[in-house]
Amino acid sequence: MTVPLALLGLLDREPSYGYDLKRAYDTYFGRGKPLPFGQVYSTLARLARDGKVTAGRSEPGEGPDRKRYSVTPLGKQEVEAWLTEPVAAEPFLQTVLFTKVVLALMLGHDAQRYLDLQRATHMRRMRELSEVKRGGVLVDTLLADHALFHLEADLRWIDVTSARLGALAETVRGA
Repeated sequence: MTVPLALLGLLDREPSYGYDLKRAYDTYFGRGKPLPFGQVYSTLARLARDGKVTAGRSEPGEGPDRKRYSVTPLGKQEVEAWLTEPVAAEPFLQTVLFTKVVLALMLGHDAQRYLDLQRATHMRRMRELSEVKRGGVLVDTLLADHALFHLEADLRWIDVTSARLGALAETVRGA
């Protein structure tokens, strides 16, 4: 997820103050990683510099003066183009999991132990995400489902790799 495009999309919905943009971003996209205020304002400054948003005049409010930001036609065009682009599938046939297994085998370490530890870590995370889903908030449920599906795929890979670990060890050591 790119922060600039998310902010542009939120501004395409309605003009907003930086504080309101941060709150909306955190509500929908910042689960576990809220957007820092400094990043909101530095991103808005870059978007304004690039002609994708405009900042209104400073207005007094509770606290420091604030500006209402609006998306420009160029910003709207960028959001529309981004929304119609499918997200690319993982382009590389390389993962940290795979690298650790191969290196463990190359170095004579217990790769099965690593796979078992990784499986236990994934299972713990799946239990945590299942608790999130029980909370009942739709946004959290959908995000948890996404993460759970990825973890399930990793667990299937761990099982397949465990079953083929002997053959992989021969391949790696013979290279």
